[in-house]
Amino acid sequence: MKHLYFVRHGLSEANIAGVWSGTMETPLSAEGKRQAKLAGQSAKGLGIDHIICSSLSRAHDTAKIIAEEIGYPVEKIELNSLLLERHFGQMEGQPYQLDADVDGFIDVEARESVLERAKLTLEHLAQLNAQVVLVVSHGSFGRAFRHIITPEIPYNQSDPTTKLANAKLTKFI
Repeated sequence: MKHLYFVRHGLSEANIAGVWSGTMETPLSAEGKRQAKLAGQSAKGLGIDHIICSSLSRAHDTAKIIAEEIGYPVEKIELNSLLLERHFGQMEGQPYQLDADVDGFIDVEARESVLERAKLTLEHLAQLNAQVVLVVSHGSFGRAFRHIITPEIPYNQSDPTTKLANAKLTKFI
């Protein structure tokens, strides 16, 4: 793998509602679909030869829209549960608060678990016979994944400067 790109899913209905979504299903909004189309247009010409994404519909639908834009066969998109969003337990469906102490809840997936999934994802991608990979996933997982690749960028749930925008194509490697 020579190049690795990351896209957080397009704007979802839960994002619009301002609630924690985590591993619950929430569809892309009309704006999220438009964002995904624009991400696909910006990915044209990059030579993406493998797309891998979370199995949650908001990420999978984003990946499919991008694939259609770049001419990548939708049926070849790899779904991988390592790329799921962090599970936020009882917070899911509740109003989002930037400064929430997510690690203070017993039923929230441990930070170390998310980082381990990110590490395993990178190991999996390194074994692929692909040169330019696109990962489509979620905000918290994306920050963890970016931190594994670039340790000087912190994996911090409540730091707005580390946020990954919806459907923005970002080069990680």
